[in-house]
Amino acid sequence: MRKDLIERLLRGLYSVALYLLAPVTVYHLIWRGFRQPAYFRGWLERYAVYRGPAQTRTLWLHAVSVGEVNAAIPLVNALRRGRPDLRLLVTTITPTGADRARAAWGDSVEHVYLPYDLPGAVGRFLKHHQPCAALIMETELWPNLLFGCRDRGIPAYILNARLSERSLRGYRVLAPLVSRALRTVRTVAAQSRADGERFVELGADPRQVVETGNLKFDVSVPDALEAFAQECHRHTGERPVWIAASTHEDEEAVTVTMHRHLRERFPDLLLLWAPRHPERFRVVAENARSAGWQVSTRSRARWPQPGDDVFVIDTLGELMSFYACADVAFVGGSLQPIGGHNLLEPAATGTAIVTGPHLHNFVEIAQRLDDAGALRIGQDAEQVEAAVERLLADPAERAQMVAAGRALVETGRGALTRTMALLQPALPPR
Repeated sequence: MRKDLIERLLRGLYSVALYLLAPVTVYHLIWRGFRQPAYFRGWLERYAVYRGPAQTRTLWLHAVSVGEVNAAIPLVNALRRGRPDLRLLVTTITPTGADRARAAWGDSVEHVYLPYDLPGAVGRFLKHHQPCAALIMETELWPNLLFGCRDRGIPAYILNARLSERSLRGYRVLAPLVSRALRTVRTVAAQSRADGERFVELGADPRQVVETGNLKFDVSVPDALEAFAQECHRHTGERPVWIAASTHEDEEAVTVTMHRHLRERFPDLLLLWAPRHPERFRVVAENARSAGWQVSTRSRARWPQPGDDVFVIDTLGELMSFYACADVAFVGGSLQPIGGHNLLEPAATGTAIVTGPHLHNFVEIAQRLDDAGALRIGQDAEQVEAAVERLLADPAERAQMVAAGRALVETGRGALTRTMALLQPALPPR
């Protein structure tokens, strides 16, 4: 009984704080909307206001943004094949995640935004969609959402679960509440032993935690990847090509500087540039033009044009295909403390990989790639530039890295099979 009272007290204090902060969410949506207009859409969904009748036989998966959606693609595809009788619902928080979900599955999978973690909104969401199970990707621990699933008898799973030391420190602020919410989860399917241990440290029962591996290793290479790369090479010719992928705002000036220096040694070098966030597409194109370069974009020119110095990939869902068009990839979010981005996609497509030092979201993957000789890590922008330059000049070293990266991806597969087996008892009968 005492535990129930403590839980009620903690949930009450947490919920009151959220309701007091609710006006801030409106300001946040407006502020983000001026930077990225897509934030002006779907407001009612963020407060769980829906039109139409309640749904049934729903299998719900939550993936906060692009990276989590990409990780979920093999799982959702397997569920679509194995259980076509179920209605699949994917929720995200960011518009870029929503766009990626639509690009991956179109209308065959329904998408709505996850509501804020307000008790009323959570209740309306669960009542309207009536999920038979909640599949939560990676590190989304919303207390009212997890308690709401438990109170309605909805089994919740945290899949491809990861918890960095940094995230663990952040959750400790609410540890008494988060630990109780975490123990409502049926299973935490951890990417690695270290991730599992951190979930236990946060409050999970060790019996809840299983190590299933990383779904990102089960990445599917895009259909017709070879034909895509050949078409790109038909436009680029024999020029050396590097790609700056998933760059963030503070990395943009660095990318310009690196490209300027690299072109001193490789005058015909082409940069494929894929900013992480759509609101930066136009900005990076303007920055490249301001540097004196000829620039074209995927949305307008489709392919690099003769004489282009920079080609901006201003579309979603095509980054992996463009990795295959480059000799060397710099993966962003790593020269500023973002924590890095998916390193397995360029490894799977056969591209030599360089990153900066900030890799706390991908510690295990980065370590395994580094140990295999498939990754070069620069401690600052100068070292990253030097690594890209060295690899552009050394086809043999690139080939060794590519072979090592592809081999590692192949040996790391299997998380999808283990995860599907884990979920079978939670799925309703056909």
